[in-house]
Amino acid sequence: MAMPQPILTDSSDFIEMRNLGCVYVDKTAYFHRLITSLTARRFFLARPRRFGKSLMINTLKAIFEGRRELFDGLAISKTDWTWETYPVLYFNFGFAASSSSAAQFTQNFPFTVRNVLEEAGATYDTNISPAANFGRAIDYLAKANDGKGVVILIDEYDDPVAQLLNRPDEAEKVRGELADFYRQMKDRTGKIRFLMITGVSKFTKMSVFSALSNLRDLSFMDRYATMLGYTEEELDTYFGEHMCLHARKMGLSDADYRVQLKRWFNGYRFGKENGDTVYNPVSIGVNLADQETTLKPCWSQTGKASMLMNLIKRDDFLSVDMEKVQNVSEEDFDVTDIRALRAVPMLFQTGYLTIDHFDPLLQTYDLRVPDEEVRKDLATLTTSVIANRGTDWVSALGRKLLVAKWDEFFDGLKSLYASLPYGPKEGRVQEYSYERNLLVLLKAQAIQCRTEDRQANGQADVVATHACGVFIFELKVDESAEAALKQVAAKGYDAPYHSKGLPIWRIGLNFDSSTHHLLDAKAEKL
Repeated sequence: MAMPQPILTDSSDFIEMRNLGCVYVDKTAYFHRLITSLTARRFFLARPRRFGKSLMINTLKAIFEGRRELFDGLAISKTDWTWETYPVLYFNFGFAASSSSAAQFTQNFPFTVRNVLEEAGATYDTNISPAANFGRAIDYLAKANDGKGVVILIDEYDDPVAQLLNRPDEAEKVRGELADFYRQMKDRTGKIRFLMITGVSKFTKMSVFSALSNLRDLSFMDRYATMLGYTEEELDTYFGEHMCLHARKMGLSDADYRVQLKRWFNGYRFGKENGDTVYNPVSIGVNLADQETTLKPCWSQTGKASMLMNLIKRDDFLSVDMEKVQNVSEEDFDVTDIRALRAVPMLFQTGYLTIDHFDPLLQTYDLRVPDEEVRKDLATLTTSVIANRGTDWVSALGRKLLVAKWDEFFDGLKSLYASLPYGPKEGRVQEYSYERNLLVLLKAQAIQCRTEDRQANGQADVVATHACGVFIFELKVDESAEAALKQVAAKGYDAPYHSKGLPIWRIGLNFDSSTHHLLDAKAEKL
């Protein structure tokens, strides 16, 4: 079999991708629809980090620069697009990752603006502000282009503020400086041929939204729900050979491989009525390029969203049932006050929650965790915060369960529960609280779990299944671990799992209702 097209994993540059002959998942039909729209020319799109926003932006840049040769064979090359050239102002505010304070941002910002303006053919006057220079550049470039307008592309517009959300005073200073910058577009919309702004979050009080009240938000539009990310059809079209090779490397049939790929990396939904889900592009790219013997988390390894890390220790975050968030309005997704950030919109905007269902009558959303990769990462982060330990400790504790090092596993579990910051007061509700935190730990190890596993003689509290074995947990409050084991045996909770041919363990946990601590624990192998 001939080697398939290479997959570029260390860059999201469209020109480099095309010049190297790498796989490019053709999204230009969407872009053509946007740039030829007669009803809107100024757009905003929010998507999680590493989801293809930058690739979209620099593809649009190449289109407006008239780089027709780069688009041979792509959807836009088969349209009536004239490849007229426009001056393009392309800002990538991701540079702010190195801005640890408002003062540092103020120092960096003029250089960023100057580089962009000069690349587009405008000049930069050091005697006036970056914002004023931006406004002058729009005027100059639009006039130089015979009044046909300038194209403005702004990637990661929210990054400078997001980096400082744990320091609201600093974040407010940066937001104020950006307000002057974005305001330059307010009275110049007639000089702007096309505007696309992308980010992770929608800070509704950031001046870009007040200045451009007619900014068209694509974030929840059904017709653009799959504009970023990969659909099942796109996987078949562009990655078919890669997937066949990877399935063989993993020793799986093509069908079983696709089941695993979907479980790990597909689940993001961005449409209201459009229920199509998409694969995380960075995870697909890295896994298919590296061709290792197991699927590996990639998106979660590309850096944590700072805005989420700043919230994760709060009680309202820890109390959210990540698997089932209901009745969220579209307004709830917006960030209106950076001094009072809420857990659910932050989890959604950073990619840890996605749309599960939209109710057109109530105009509300139900949310869920997108896929196994995100579930594992979120569980690891949450458990490490609860236990006040590093993520390595969490992973090591999960492995102790899988290799049946019970003394070490139970010691770690006791440490985890001793660290819990909250706990309901009532017995059965309290048991649910303990169950839920156990589930978070198990999911951090990518162990598949079932709760309240209904069977003929009752229901097991938690059943965890892994290639290493089946682990049946029974939780008690103010009783004993021995009593929990006897219930599992008496009720035959293990009976449905004997046919799997895996080791089966019964595990009893007993908690103290007054301290919320794990008092005793026992395990026995069938």
